[in-house]
Amino acid sequence: MANATHKAEPRILTSGDTALVVEFGREVDRRVSALVLALTRRLEAQPIAGVIELVPTFRSLMVHYDPLVIAPADLSARLAASAAGLDAVEEPGRLWRLPACYDPAVAPDIAAVAAATGLTPSEIAALHSAETYHVYMLGYLPGFPYMGDTPAALRLPRRTDPRVKVPAGSIAIATAMTAVYGIESPGGWNLIGRTPALMWDLRREPPALLAAGDKVLFEPIGLSEYEALAARASAGTLTITSEPAPRFAPVPESAT
Repeated sequence: MANATHKAEPRILTSGDTALVVEFGREVDRRVSALVLALTRRLEAQPIAGVIELVPTFRSLMVHYDPLVIAPADLSARLAASAAGLDAVEEPGRLWRLPACYDPAVAPDIAAVAAATGLTPSEIAALHSAETYHVYMLGYLPGFPYMGDTPAALRLPRRTDPRVKVPAGSIAIATAMTAVYGIESPGGWNLIGRTPALMWDLRREPPALLAAGDKVLFEPIGLSEYEALAARASAGTLTITSEPAPRFAPVPESAT
């Protein structure tokens, strides 16, 4: 892995009359994500008066602000100064070990994925659970994490016939991304498993389990263990805790 770091050269764009977007690139990759998260941490540590919310995405940071407190031109200048000299270094963050059941009973697309990839369902489970995933952002649904990078052998397009209802906790893959549905909703990703861990729970503060920059490992469990843990999750007695993630080296330009 390269030792050199990449200095940010962001674009600052207007998004309506109460938000600015600091854009670090046009690609979805770990280097750009590291820059987005580095600016997020810097602004959290050195808050700007009038900034209401920071929303990290794949390749940019959306900054919501109160125009009665700070003018957009002034905020743009402050953001440009804050973004100067950022390095594409992934901070340790949090590592989550999420129980994951890949049994066909809760993985309705695993047979189709097996047919498309030439792998067996057990090989899919082993390959998918061997990866440490990076949470790029939350979006689409409450608590819905977009995570990369799915192993190349499992990279498939979305389904041509989206489902009307996808159960909460469904582990899904599409292109280079892995996700977990936080609530029951429509969805068109390939469902290869399910976790009893609640991605979104209003009994918890904050309700979202994961955050941008977190790391995730899926730990395979059997169907009976999944059912027991899901019952505990429904009752509010299942606790999923994180541990410190290892520090990553600077992310090279070619990281994807």
